Amino acid sequence: MDKVEMQARTKVFALRILKLSEALPHTVSGRTLAGQIVRSATSVAANYRAACRARSKADFIAKLGIVEEESDESQFWLEMIDEAGLLPSERLEALKKEADELTAIVVSSIKTAKRGR
Repeated sequence: MDKVEMQARTKVFALRILKLSEALPHTVSGRTLAGQIVRSATSVAANYRAACRARSKADFIAKLGIVEEESDESQFWLEMIDEAGLLPSERLEALKKEADELTAIVVSSIKTAKRGR
């Protein structure tokens, strides 16, 4: 997958999370988890975009590290939403899978970039 495809994929992930957040209940827990997952998912897209504009390989690797953390955090918030029973599990499965795949892709990219140093 090239950088342009990955930028599009991370942006679509963030947009899907934005829509999901609108479906969360307007309770203290719903609003709290909505805010958390929106921040982490949009950070995945924004930081991947920043990584593509990195000034050095070290900067690229550092920015990808942030993407890895944020995609893993997004998966955590999806699990919390699921386990708290705030939305049906079926509605969350595809996003949980996507967060897991994005994390795996970024981890692989970091390993590749480090080998190429």
